[in-house]
Amino acid sequence: MELCPSPLGLEKECATLFTTDSLHFLHELISTFDEEVDEILQLRVSKKAQLDLTGDLPSFLESTRHIRRDPDWKVLPVPSRLQKRHVDIGDLAPCDTEHFIKALLSPAQGIQVDFDDGNCPTYYNQIKGIYNVFKAVHNLFPNVPHVSQAPVLMLRPRAWNMVEHNMMVEGKEAPGPLFDFGLLMFHCGKALFEHKSGPFFYLSKVEGYMEARLWNKIFVWTQQKLGLPLGSIKATVLIENVLAAFEMEEILYELQEHSAGLNCGIWDYSASFVNKFGHRPAFLLPDRHKYVNMEKHFLRSYMDLLVKTCHRRGALATGGMAALLLPEDPLSDTYRRVLASVTRLKLLEITAGVDGFMVYDLNLVEPMQKLFKGHTEGDNQLDQLRNDVTVFPEDLLSMPSGGVTLNGLKYNIAVGVLFINAWLSGKGHFFYKGQVEDSATAEISRSQVWQWVRHQTRLEDDGRVVSRQLVTDLIKELIMDLSPHCGSVRQRLHTAANMFQEVIAKRHFPDFITTYLNQDHTFLSSQNAEPMQALDKDLRRSKL
Repeated sequence: MELCPSPLGLEKECATLFTTDSLHFLHELISTFDEEVDEILQLRVSKKAQLDLTGDLPSFLESTRHIRRDPDWKVLPVPSRLQKRHVDIGDLAPCDTEHFIKALLSPAQGIQVDFDDGNCPTYYNQIKGIYNVFKAVHNLFPNVPHVSQAPVLMLRPRAWNMVEHNMMVEGKEAPGPLFDFGLLMFHCGKALFEHKSGPFFYLSKVEGYMEARLWNKIFVWTQQKLGLPLGSIKATVLIENVLAAFEMEEILYELQEHSAGLNCGIWDYSASFVNKFGHRPAFLLPDRHKYVNMEKHFLRSYMDLLVKTCHRRGALATGGMAALLLPEDPLSDTYRRVLASVTRLKLLEITAGVDGFMVYDLNLVEPMQKLFKGHTEGDNQLDQLRNDVTVFPEDLLSMPSGGVTLNGLKYNIAVGVLFINAWLSGKGHFFYKGQVEDSATAEISRSQVWQWVRHQTRLEDDGRVVSRQLVTDLIKELIMDLSPHCGSVRQRLHTAANMFQEVIAKRHFPDFITTYLNQDHTFLSSQNAEPMQALDKDLRRSKL
């Protein structure tokens, strides 16, 4: 095993986390499962190639029909602290100590402690974030509730597509999720279990039941190594990929003893259609701001099926994250408009039968808890079996009608460029035009621009073709618009713009923007640069 030196200023944190025993544990964990991690990534490539070569579409699997038809199996009941999670705080990167402490002091039922979508995985951020979780679990933050009284910590390690560049095990870079999971479990697993507050996880970007099976094997192995009872670990799987939507029952089945349910979201899931079928004209996804929302048939079918599947098997079903931010003035028209918008969309999820959802803005926690309380009874909605729902493959695969607007194209370009800019400054999310943007919104933004260029789509405004040149011209406009806010970081914004142009012009669609960035020399070398002022602070003040 090789480990890079501590990030500057985190020598004490590294000494706490990287003990001889923890390094032995990480080495054994990673070397035990490394080959299987590679196998599931190769299986993804194989599935995609098969779909491309045959032109087939996904469907419910014949080989696992017996699992879906068996009415008797259920997941184990979750612990009491997971029974009621109406409103969690989402996208919370724990390396942001101030924000993390505010969340621990909030009335939210849970916190999505995020090492994935809302986090930029620099070495500094990973160590600082894991150490902050260690401090929260071991009650080392002053004036913060004990972990048994604070919002429950839902730990989200990186997804399978991410690697940890700063650790080599048997001559290979360590899988990012095993690095995160291993350190969190070794240092926090027993304490969380003893305080009946975990260990609880979110599992990102799972594409099928074989990946859930691997996570289950990792859970069983880890519990045995650490002396925890079988079933101590509970995990919510985020169904963020269209292929996983056809294997939801199988995913629950594989994780029966360790399942905390399934989660549905909108943007990573929508982006997966471009990932898997983006080159097919029949799967042209229209302007997301004008034509794509959870009320559209393909997304409503996905949410209804997820709720029905979970509740049939005794599992919790949770909805996505409200990204809108409340303005500071509660008497303003904008405040009322934002609150009404969030309320309408979250009421749609409550009516569908979800047991909880997430918000980013801490000021939305209490209004959304009141909304839940006013429209439901009890801790959850497990009694809502949704027997009225029948979903066929064509329901999940029906693209919404609509075109492409100039405003939608500009917005997608802005989110893509500014996300890359945020990553180059060591941040996993940023604020733009009244909402938080993270890798999920960056994923759908760059996916749509790539797809519209690929299919030479025409703008419904003026008939212009979406081409690489048009995108280049609009990027220049964006840079001009943002220049007054850039200050000393103008060059970084230009670099981000150039990287975005590379991504959207690739002949073959890059599977994940985070993987693309995490392997890019520009991002890797930016981790060693002096910290620079982040652009997002200026943008939030001027654009909100």
